[in-house]
Parts: sequence; structure tokens; C-alpha cells
Amino acid sequence: MMHRKLLLLITSLLYAYSCLFAQVNIHDSAISTPMIYATYGYQFPRGDLATQFGSNSTIGGGFIFKTKHNWMFGAEGNFMFGQSVKNTDSLLRMISTSEGFVTDANGYVADIIYYERGYNILVKFGKVLPVLAPNPNCGIALLAGAGYIQDKIRISNPGNSAPQLLGDYKKGYDRLNGGIALTGSVGYLYLSNTRLLNFSACFELMQAWTNPYRKRDFDTGLQDTRKLSTQFYTIRILWIIPLYRRVPKEFYMY
Repeated sequence: MMHRKLLLLITSLLYAYSCLFAQVNIHDSAISTPMIYATYGYQFPRGDLATQFGSNSTIGGGFIFKTKHNWMFGAEGNFMFGQSVKNTDSLLRMISTSEGFVTDANGYVADIIYYERGYNILVKFGKVLPVLAPNPNCGIALLAGAGYIQDKIRISNPGNSAPQLLGDYKKGYDRLNGGIALTGSVGYLYLSNTRLLNFSACFELMQAWTNPYRKRDFDTGLQDTRKLSTQFYTIRILWIIPLYRRVPKEFYMY
């Protein structure tokens, strides 16, 4: 019931926004408009977490408001995922055989799969510079942001046959960490005159300062007290839905 009420509230707000900024002429002048979008990014980490993870993907969405002076502000959330996890040979060495295998409850070699998982939540603001643009609402987009980031190693044991990696035991190996992040991006925002195609493509740099959250890493027997500094270089694309209605044509052909 609560989820239905929340969905109804969000739908009502989006409809109110679309009515408030109804019937605008995007071709001739810069307009104020709210926009929702879906986004995909491919990231290349550098710094401390690059020793743990390789490249990864992000998928998410956000809401942004553009003023008639082409200032933008909004919020965005992304889910981070990947399969490039490094140093897995040493991660489970305390529960592995001399050959480096983890055995399950039946004495067989357990199937262990490693993933990167995480998320970030950001607030963003910036400016659109109408350069090389078909209308005053498009052009080079400069954005900056700040927020929270968290990631970890997800250790999967299909069938949960290895009791050494069930429940809280698994948390001792996942390297969970989180902290603050700052972002900056430069790209191109395109809002078509006909509303048929609206997108943005950009290059984004994120600087993250995170702390390990687990009280003890089981492979070392110690608490990780490092202050981690990581950079993510991201190529990002956005599919945008602007919430406005165009001015109707003055003449109609029948």
C-alpha cells in the first residue's frame, strides 16, 4: 500500500511539472523544463580500488531541472556491477586447500564466483553552453556533483553448498567500503526540436574517499584501517525524457 501511494505521488508530481511547463517552443528560445533520464556508464578505476577491481559498468537514472538560463540541477543514482575482481587466489586462502580450492559440505570442490557490486547517489549541478546546437537548449554540458559511494566483492556460491561462505561468514571477505565522492563531467546535451530524440554523452571523472566497514577481514585476521582514495574514469550516455509539451501548430492540413 505504501509503495502504491509513493508511486501515485511521484506520478502526480511529474504530471504537474509537465502541465506547468506545457506548450513551449524549444526551437526558438531557451526554456525551463524538468527532465528524467536513464543512464549507462562504463568505468575504469584508478587508485586504491584498482588493486581490487578492474573495469565495471553502471546503470541508473536521475532527475534534472534545466532553467531558461540553461543552469541545471538534480539528483542521480547508479548501480555498479562487474566481474573483474583481482587477487581472488589469496582472498579465501584461510579456508582453501593446499591446491587453492574451497570444499563444500559434501567434500567436493565448491563453485565460487566473484563479482563487484556497489552503488552511488549524487546531487548534481551545471550549465549548458549552446555551442554547435540546433536550438538554445542544447550544447556542451558541464556538470559537477557530490554524494555517497559504496562497493564490495560479492562472493557467489551457487547452491550455497559451502558453509564457510554463508551468512555473516561471507561478510568477512567482501571488502565492503564506502564514503564520499565528487564528480565532474563534460559532454554534449541534445534536445531535439521534435522531441523524438533526446540524449547526452559525456566523459566523467569521479574522486572517491572511502573507508573499509568490516571490523575484521577473515583472510588477514585484522581490521583494515586504510583511508582509500580512488578515481573512476567513466564514459556515460543518457537517454532523456523532457517533461514539456510543444506549442501546437498554427495551421493544420485536413
